[in-house]
Amino acid sequence: MLQMRRPGWEKHKVAPEGKGLAPAIAAVWTSLWSIAAIDSRPLLFAFSLCAGVVVYFSQQNEPAMGICLLATISAGIFFLATRWVWQLSRLNVPALILLGLTGGYTAATVRTATVAAPVILSETRPLMLEGWVREVEPGTKGDRLRIEVHALSGLSADETPAYVRVTHRLNLNVAPGRFVRCFVVLRPPPSPSLQGDYDFRRQAWFEQLGGVGYVMGRCRGGPLGAPKGTLRQLSLEVSSFRRRLAEHVKDAAGERAGGFAAALVSGDRSFMATEDQEALRASGLSHLLAISGLHMAMVGGLVFLLVRRALAFIEPLALRVAVQKPAAVAALIASFIYLIISGDSVSTQRAFIMSAVVFGAVLADRAALSLRSYAIAMILVELLQPESVMTPGFQMSFAASGALIATYDAWSRRRAEHERVLGATSYTWASLFVTSLVAGTATAPFAIYHFDRVAAFGLLANLLAMPIVTFVSAPFAALSLILTPFGLGDMGLRLFGYSLEAVLAIAHWCASLPSAAMTLPRAMPPMTLLLCSGAIACAMAARGVARIALASILLIPAGIGWLLAPDVIAHWAPSGDLFLKDERGQMTRYELAEGDGLAPLRYSDAMTGEECMEATCTIPLAGRSGQFAEAVINDRAEPHVTITSGEQSIRLSWQDTQDSGGLTVKAGRKGMTLEKVSACGNRPWRACP
Repeated sequence: MLQMRRPGWEKHKVAPEGKGLAPAIAAVWTSLWSIAAIDSRPLLFAFSLCAGVVVYFSQQNEPAMGICLLATISAGIFFLATRWVWQLSRLNVPALILLGLTGGYTAATVRTATVAAPVILSETRPLMLEGWVREVEPGTKGDRLRIEVHALSGLSADETPAYVRVTHRLNLNVAPGRFVRCFVVLRPPPSPSLQGDYDFRRQAWFEQLGGVGYVMGRCRGGPLGAPKGTLRQLSLEVSSFRRRLAEHVKDAAGERAGGFAAALVSGDRSFMATEDQEALRASGLSHLLAISGLHMAMVGGLVFLLVRRALAFIEPLALRVAVQKPAAVAALIASFIYLIISGDSVSTQRAFIMSAVVFGAVLADRAALSLRSYAIAMILVELLQPESVMTPGFQMSFAASGALIATYDAWSRRRAEHERVLGATSYTWASLFVTSLVAGTATAPFAIYHFDRVAAFGLLANLLAMPIVTFVSAPFAALSLILTPFGLGDMGLRLFGYSLEAVLAIAHWCASLPSAAMTLPRAMPPMTLLLCSGAIACAMAARGVARIALASILLIPAGIGWLLAPDVIAHWAPSGDLFLKDERGQMTRYELAEGDGLAPLRYSDAMTGEECMEATCTIPLAGRSGQFAEAVINDRAEPHVTITSGEQSIRLSWQDTQDSGGLTVKAGRKGMTLEKVSACGNRPWRACP
């Protein structure tokens, strides 16, 4: 008789012996799988999707969507076959990985095509811009206005971008939600001039930001009302409400921390002082500014706790209904409202998806915080917003979240066995220390790769500040919300502001300590970041000793590759700035020409060197392996730089820098090499004029 067996039964069966290469490969794979003790296939699928997205964005040419869809469908059929055909059961895990790789690659391809919008391909003459102000962001040269374009003079509808971002240097008299008319000069979103630097042009493509530039004079209000369409009108009303909310919170929370409070509540950072943002960044507390998992967890967690406690006091209801479920619904609604109010940014959307998965698990009577729910959230983000995989926000938030879930999962088992992890230390303080340590360690590789620096006192700053944020600031924010219907909300906001003043004091103190923001002498190569990411993934998915073993296997070559990687000793950006690594190993900035490109984000904190007043200036550079290097700057009408190391010499000219989009000189074991980053190519976000 035939027996009906449920899917997955074959993993408990032993495949029959066979001859040839395939059974041998399957046996080796099964052994490795058993040694690693990996039992979370959703997590493995999430990591495979992530790898597929990374492969897509690493390509030089845009793939054909039809081939990608066909490959994904074929991989899906193969995976289903391994689930139902007994002879293929041992290939189920490789099939799952293959499905994830092709699925991530295809999801990124489809997403790139669906968000396509017109882009400015070359600098324009002054144009009349009409549109609605969406956001106001602070900038070094003035306020940055993100405008939804209604019309651009001289451009047809097919050539008009959906959104543009322009710098407004004069006093701003318009607010988000307002229709404006401005004379602007636009150019394409700038490409990165340094390999591995933040790709603003790629991010602009997925945000449908088709041009950047500046306003000639000032923007003035226009007579046109809201745009057509209910969703567009609602979106503008939300933008206007966010601005009014930010202004109210700033005034009510106090002058010192009002801008900080407005940024936390509404996501609007335009009222924050520059020195406060720098202090938070140097102290390792800049994660507080990004409306992400921490803020969403506080909002949803507080609502869940309050509603659950309130319903528990209603005895007839508590005896008949699982009060955690209506509390989860209330928390989900509150999280969605906070998503809309805080600006609906990519990091906030990602945090909301994770919160929705957590509270959905409560409704489904599943473990709320588990690697399975973490994997589901990661899969949803990768399918809906595959471009976010390449951003520091995605990498750091998911690395920290996964590492913390895995750590507390292991810790809970130790506590169940009546073993104290940190001796006589109470659980509350021990968990605070472990949370800061694990999150900081998990996010360190990504911070080093993207920003080239480490907050030396980040652990200390988080240990001092996070208890205030968690146990003082969050309750005061909730108190303000509760008191608002009674007209006493400003009192809660003032208390909220007092608590944030303490956080800012901690940030400034930690940032003032010697070597608070350590700039590393050598940039991390991409392969090292990939190996570190694999080590973190293994530490999450594996069990027991396999966590340490697999992570160590990957971290050792990652460290060796970093030590042997070539070092950047000179970079000339299309902005006209020349960056040279001095004898101390620090990047120094020299202004050599007037350009309109983008300087590398990772060198934004570089010190400015002395201006070259002579016809020729010689600057000693940091050598490698005892080699001597120097840069000779010829600052004339056509500036050029000559980098010399031993008998090798490389000449850089300003014209080549403009044509190529950036020139980089690296020093390695085999001498110096010159790298060029092309400003255009065969990807949609890097289209050539």
